[in-house]
Amino acid sequence: MSRFSQPDPELTHRLSRRGMLGVAAGATAAALLGAAAPATAATGTASGTKGRGRPVLPPGRLGIQLYSLRDKVSTLGFGPVFAELERYGYDEVEFAGYTQGSAGPITLAQLKRLARNHGLNPIGSHVGYYSNDPAAYTFAQNLTKVLDDAQALGLKHIGTASGPFRYGSTVDAWKRAAEDFNTYGAAAKARGMKFYQHNHSEEFSFATDNPKVRLYDILLKETDPDLVYLEMDIYWAYVGQFRFSKRPDGKPAPFEPLNYVLKRPDRYPLFHVKDGESDPSNPYGYNMTDVGDGDIDYQRFISAVTRLRGHRMAHHWQAEHDNPAESFTFARRSSAHLHSLREKC
Repeated sequence: MSRFSQPDPELTHRLSRRGMLGVAAGATAAALLGAAAPATAATGTASGTKGRGRPVLPPGRLGIQLYSLRDKVSTLGFGPVFAELERYGYDEVEFAGYTQGSAGPITLAQLKRLARNHGLNPIGSHVGYYSNDPAAYTFAQNLTKVLDDAQALGLKHIGTASGPFRYGSTVDAWKRAAEDFNTYGAAAKARGMKFYQHNHSEEFSFATDNPKVRLYDILLKETDPDLVYLEMDIYWAYVGQFRFSKRPDGKPAPFEPLNYVLKRPDRYPLFHVKDGESDPSNPYGYNMTDVGDGDIDYQRFISAVTRLRGHRMAHHWQAEHDNPAESFTFARRSSAHLHSLREKC
């Protein structure tokens, strides 16, 4: 059965990522900003491996996926959001759309300048893979426009959070999707950018016509490593581990998300740092939480990657929560926790 005949709830929210244009919430910007506790990353009291060791997080490499702050962008606009992120110690931002709500229209040139004025490097952006609408803002329908906009913002990476399910879940279907990605990657490379794909958990499932083959392995094998890169969403990768460590026939098929990165570190320039509390009663295995409140060992994961020779500064770590209880609080606490982590001596 086609993946699109029965939508996966974990992807539902992604379908509206371009629609960050929101409706004003009837509160002033000052009141909304006051809802977040004013604190910098240095004043956080997050738990973690602390001490005298080298910081786990490389300097200048902490970003945030702006989808996590879509409520604030739609009501306050990018300016106040960027000001808060600067206070919290963020270095980079990854876009999930370039529009804002009640603060009025903004051009790409203004958006780029606004980010830089707050010390934030626009590092990447999520755009849809394809659509049935020929006018849709996706790679498949409007590749030139997508790349024009990314170039105008000075992005080094441009990617999609859509799974490679355009043609189905068979081996050949994913080979066809890989050909699409190679095409987008070549076009991005010609502009000095890297094309990337962001995973959810379904990418770690198995081909419907060959249940011994993991779909993610097809993506890695069939995409050109010089053209197509991966942004591992670490949380969803561990959800994939929970859901798909057995083949459809029940035979064990364990995998470790970190090992994918350690075997091919050059293919993973970007990561999503998202946390979850283990909950075997949840069909996804975890309940999503603010970074630092869950059970994913980020001291271990980030250290393992950054200790690789030549890789300490080669990756970008984007905090994210799909539906935070209070988005500024999430951003502040996540930064504090990640900055508190130290390598074990």
